[in-house]
Amino acid sequence: MYETLTYQGGVHRHEEMKELIEDLGGFVLQENMLQMDLILTLAVPIEDVDKVREKAKELLGKIKVAPMAGTEIAIVSPTLARHHLPHSACDISEYLRRYGAKDNMIGLARGAGKGISRISEDEKRLIEEHDLAVFALGSFEQCIKDKVHLFSDIKIPVVVTGSPEEIDLRDLPGADAYVGGLGRIPRRLKRGEDIRALRKLVEVVEGLLDQRRRDMAADPPLVPSILVKSEIENQVPAIKEVYSPTPVTSQLDGVRVKLNYDLHHEEIAEVRVSDYRLGDISEIRKSMMYDYILVKLLPESSIIQ
Repeated sequence: MYETLTYQGGVHRHEEMKELIEDLGGFVLQENMLQMDLILTLAVPIEDVDKVREKAKELLGKIKVAPMAGTEIAIVSPTLARHHLPHSACDISEYLRRYGAKDNMIGLARGAGKGISRISEDEKRLIEEHDLAVFALGSFEQCIKDKVHLFSDIKIPVVVTGSPEEIDLRDLPGADAYVGGLGRIPRRLKRGEDIRALRKLVEVVEGLLDQRRRDMAADPPLVPSILVKSEIENQVPAIKEVYSPTPVTSQLDGVRVKLNYDLHHEEIAEVRVSDYRLGDISEIRKSMMYDYILVKLLPESSIIQ
């Protein structure tokens, strides 16, 4: 079992931290360098967390647990229009990233207005490629209730946000949780009540992701997704030519590889992970996002030895 952590420190001697993680059998999931500051999202064996904490203290850095690390979350807005997207949805996205999540902003093509809002099958499939979806809706209770068709049949956990403090989940079929205080606000979410609402959202999202982990533990994949990420990065040379952030993005049950499916899916299928060929223990398909490669690991019970 691995613990996901975030390390914040300086650039000086940061290679020592990366070498320690490698020596412990851990993985660097994401690396962000901002001038002289470094943020590492990493996974290490649970029994070795104290060693990482000691090294961080030696390097005058900070370590904190990042429960969302290794997950990919969709932040869904009804449209890309100014009155829907820029403020609360973007601040929700930025705040979740502080806790280790890799999130993507998705604006629906026809979500404007409670009477004409729609979601296409392609949009649903794109959302369902993620581990969890946050639907950032508006300020009026009835308007939120009238838009349940946007998420009623989404097959991954769904968190709905809006301005009303409380909405009964029985009025939001398809939603796993509702978080209030996050409606359409024409300003940045910097006030005390906004920060409290964002913290509540983090608690809810972490709880749902932990539940998914517990569900997966009953019938887990043969190999963890973070190991798949590491082996793809080591065995597929084309990954080194990708300049997008996190060219191999970890998910709870797989990875998203930012290479063209038609050109590279056969190479991905031949990657060796432990004693297995990746194509034999996973479903490899074309992503709805830029024709990337989506690798979904199969549970043990579905693999015939």
